[in-house]
Amino acid sequence: MTETTGSTATPESGNPDGAEATSADVNDKVPSRRDRKRAQKSEGGDGEKKSGKRAKKSIFARTALFYRQIIAELRKVVWPTRSELTQYTTVVVVFVVVVMGLVASMDYGFSKLSLWVFG
Repeated sequence: MTETTGSTATPESGNPDGAEATSADVNDKVPSRRDRKRAQKSEGGDGEKKSGKRAKKSIFARTALFYRQIIAELRKVVWPTRSELTQYTTVVVVFVVVVMGLVASMDYGFSKLSLWVFG
């Protein structure tokens, strides 16, 4: 079994041996996306998207794409079996009946309480 000890530098850090960055290394870095956007805006780029691959499609094309995506998602759904569906329906109906009884009994109790208090 081989263990690495010492350096905690990772390839993502850009500092393989844990050495300190020099001023030349700092100046040679690729600008971040944010910096590139800011530079583009300052050069006179107004940030408008150019037509082409990302141009806005017609309403009919977007609607057709929307429905194709719906159908694709529905194909991924795992549908319940008949017995599972029956079981889930029974659980829901029983729960609704229990809550309905609870609310009805509280309503009856509060109505009797208000008649007792206000006569």
